[in-house]
Order: sequence, then C-alpha cells, then structure tokens
Amino acid sequence: MNQPKHRSTAPLLAVTSIALGLGLAPGSTHAEDTSHPGVGQGEVRYQGAPSGIDAAQAKDQNTGAPQMTAEEFAQAKKIFFERCAGCHGVLRKGATGKPLTPDVTRARGTDYLKVFINYGSPAGMPNWGSSGELTEQQVDMMARYIQIEPPLPPEFGMKEMKDTWKVIVPPAQRPTKKMNAFNIQNIFSVTLRDSGEVALVDGDTKQIINIVKTGYAVHISRLSASGRYLYVIGRDARINLIDLWMEKPDNVAEIKIGLEARSVDTSKFKGYEDRFAIAGSYWPPQFVIMNGDTLEPKKIVSTRGMTVDTQDYHPEPRVAAIVASHEHPEFIVNVKETGKILLVNYADIDNLQVTEIGAARFLHDGGWDATHRYFLTAANKSNKVAVVDSRERKLAALVDVGAIPHPGRGANFVDPQFGPVWATSHLGDDSISLIGTDPTRHKAQAWKVVRTLKGQGGGSLFIKTHPQSSHLYVDTALNPDPKISQSTLVYDLKDLARAPVVLPIADWAELGEGPKRVVQPEYNKDGNEVWFSVWNGKDQKSALVVVDDRTLKLKTVIKDAKLITPTGKFNVYNTQHDVY
Repeated sequence: MNQPKHRSTAPLLAVTSIALGLGLAPGSTHAEDTSHPGVGQGEVRYQGAPSGIDAAQAKDQNTGAPQMTAEEFAQAKKIFFERCAGCHGVLRKGATGKPLTPDVTRARGTDYLKVFINYGSPAGMPNWGSSGELTEQQVDMMARYIQIEPPLPPEFGMKEMKDTWKVIVPPAQRPTKKMNAFNIQNIFSVTLRDSGEVALVDGDTKQIINIVKTGYAVHISRLSASGRYLYVIGRDARINLIDLWMEKPDNVAEIKIGLEARSVDTSKFKGYEDRFAIAGSYWPPQFVIMNGDTLEPKKIVSTRGMTVDTQDYHPEPRVAAIVASHEHPEFIVNVKETGKILLVNYADIDNLQVTEIGAARFLHDGGWDATHRYFLTAANKSNKVAVVDSRERKLAALVDVGAIPHPGRGANFVDPQFGPVWATSHLGDDSISLIGTDPTRHKAQAWKVVRTLKGQGGGSLFIKTHPQSSHLYVDTALNPDPKISQSTLVYDLKDLARAPVVLPIADWAELGEGPKRVVQPEYNKDGNEVWFSVWNGKDQKSALVVVDDRTLKLKTVIKDAKLITPTGKFNVYNTQHDVY
C-alpha cells in the first residue's frame, strides 16, 4: 500500500485554506462544538447519525489509484457509511456536506486531505483525527479511500421488496371489531431507538400495553385514516403494520422498502381511507406505494433527477417527509437534495400522475396549518419554509426563517396580535419563527414571519401545542449545554411577551447518570397532558415524563427496564387527525 512521504505537521491555520479550497462555506454562527470547530453540537449530532446501509453490501469500484489493501478498503468503507455518508451522500456527490468525488479529492492529494480529515473545517467538517475519533492510520486510510471511486450500495427493486414482505396475519383472519378494552385514541406509540422496538403505552393508565419488534431506530409512527392501523418505519427501511384492534395490538405485516429510510404515511382522502400506504427511502432514492392493509408493494418511483436551483443532475435525492393530502387523493412527498415537492395522485396508480413543485433544497420535515389546506415544510440548509397550497396544488410561498429549521410537524395557534400562525424552532440558532397562515382574514401577515421568539438555544428538534392548550413547548435536545438539553421551554400563548417557563424535565425523572436529553413534547388526546421522552444512553435508565398542561407541574414518571432509549412519541388521535 502507499504510505505518505511524511507525517503532516501543518498548523490549524491551514484548515481554513483547505476548507476554502474544497469550496466550503465559512463557519456557522450557532453554538459551537469545541471538538468540531465552527459547528454547533446540535447539528453535529443531528447530521452525524449513521447510515442504515450495511457497508458490506456496497459494490467496490476500485480504480487502482491510490492503492489500498482489501482489509483497508473494507474498514474505510465501513467508516464512511457510519460517519460520513449522512452528510456527503452514499455516492459522495454531496448532500448537506460538500462533494467528495475523485475529481475533487485526487487533485488535492493524500497529504492535503489528511490535514482536512484530521483537523476538520470551520464549515462543519468534524476534526476526526485531532478529536481522537480516528487514529493516525485511519486518517491516512480515509484520505486514500475518498480518492477512489465510491462503492455502490445495491439497488432495491420490486423483487427485493417482495422477498422481505411478510403478511403475519392475513386480513381475513383479523378481528372484525375492536377486541380489547383500551382507549385506542389515547395510546402512544413510543420509539425505543436502540432496541428496534416501539412501546405501545396506554395514555389513560400509563401502563405499557405491548413492546413490538420493529426496524432499527423507528423514525416516525403514522395512523391509518380509520385509526385502526399503526405504521412505523425504521432507519433500516423496515415498515411494520400494527393492528390496534387485536386483543393485544401487534404486527400483522412487514416489509423492507430499501436500505435506509425515514418516512411513511397512508391515504386519507374520502373514499380512499386505509386503501394505500406510501414510504420513501434514502437509499435507493425512491418511494413505493403499497396496499394499506397488507403492505404489498404495487408501484416504485425513483426520485433521481435535477436540482431545483442549478438544474444539475443529482443521483441521490433522498425522500424526506411524506404527508397525505386532505384536499385530493394525493401524497405530498419531499425530495431532499433536489428541493422538489411531489404531489403523487393515487387515484389510478397504474397511470400515476405526479406533479412537481419547485421549492428549495434540503427539504426535510413539516406539517399542516390548522385548516389542513396548507403544508408548511422546512428546507433546512436553505433556512427556508416552503408553503404548498394542497387545494390549488401549487407553491404558495418560500419564507425565510432562522438557521436550520426543524419543526417536526410544527405548531398551530392564534397569535394575539397577528392571528393564526404556524411555528418552527431551529437546530442552528435559538429563534422560534411564527409564520402567518391566514391569507383570507390576515392577508398582510400571510406567509411572513410575524414574530420571532427567543428560545434557550439551538439544537431544537420539536415544537408543540394543542387546540385545547394555552401553552407552547419547545425542546432543545441537541444543545451542548446539559441544563438546556435536559429541560424544556414553555410559552404562554395568551401573553407571548411574558418570559417563558423552564421545566426541569430530566431532574423530575430522577434517572441518575447519563446525557438525559429531553425530546419531543407530545399531547394526549384531550390536550391536558404533555409527554416527554428523557432519552438516556442505551445501557442507562430512561423514562417518560408526563406534565399537567394546566399547572405545568409533574404528573407522573413512567419508568420501565423495557423503555430503552425512548425518543419520538405519537398519540393515536392527534396523529390520525393531524392535530398539532
């Protein structure tokens, strides 16, 4: 194998010039991670999640220069999929990170790249070597690896999907009526991230109904229009269909729709309730329409294509959020890297009609306004929120907001001064943007940021309220300050000028050691309780904390050894009816 001529002793000042040489932007201004210069810890944690792709599945395209042993190549490939692909893309064409294709990297050379990998950059590249994450030998290995053509993960088509498809309980053998005494509408589906499960928790009794095996790190839970079926999708692209009518709700079907994924939803338009499901994958970049009661795959559509701004071809545009329209028999599909929003009409899937709306790049998550007509979605690295009029089937606006908006589904309420608004918090700064959503009675305020609230800090993942509540909750789970990441902020919607209240959620949980990140406030059906996950390490105690929304006092703490790394929670009624 090739060895470098000498060990680089370049000073840290060289990092900035290298970053600029690679076309990287100046450093961000949000809370800085001392181990990753120039980038906030929240963004590092968020963007640095490992890919769900098994590195061993990727096909090698070794061009022979520079040389690597087979063992080195296998190790480098594994490191790249686990630590780099989330930002730079599986094909290294660039996603939220810059391109690392051989035409860029070979021109720089091994020694040059080693400094970049070792020390990082002001634009957000982690200092993999100087932080101790990679050894000196691994840094050298990765510098050579990224000069070789990237290995290709396998495609995943209809044959591969059907090979994984299982109908555990056929529809004809399922209950014809609800067979349990649970208040299904107040069940919570709780992601147990590191155990590959969801916990179904009774919102009335606070007892665990069942722990259901799912894919790894379930990203979201979605409900069928009838409220009977619960769909969950893991980062490993496995979908599980859970029948809530069973005596003990459990899996009735499952399928893998790719190698890595984030999104699933079901048909909600009148006359199509529960008929179809849709899921989108990160790899391969595509979405699939399935039968709603069996998950049988029916139609696969690729999302590869041109970017909305430069009109350049992108081979890896990942499918982010998907929502079901209330106005037409359509799914609304966010395509992340190309910045396109697709309206997928499922009235005739054999003659599928897809309407393309140009928005802004790096589309991520979002939700409906209170009328369920307008879909507001974050284009996170563009620092914008796109507004889609689902009735007229067109883009209504692009709204400039703070740094890296991350709303989850967002929060709808009536601002005392500006009328109906939808709110998002941010990963990259401490702002909370309130966007006017009423173009009829408050036309002057529509699709503008009418008010900006100041939060505890960056690193927010979710913001939440409820029609029956007068409070707005904002988490900061990825903030580097433990006092901030372990608490939540509560605003009084009747008096937004009043200082918000800080609730010490993690302290209330009394868990002992661990990061104890407090994440995703979620209301119960009646809107008088708010549930929080206290997300600890895999081998540490975690909990669910329930707060009385009227008094902002602790109501109960749910602890159980089976609650391993709880993160997202989804109340059946609120998720079914898009209440947020």
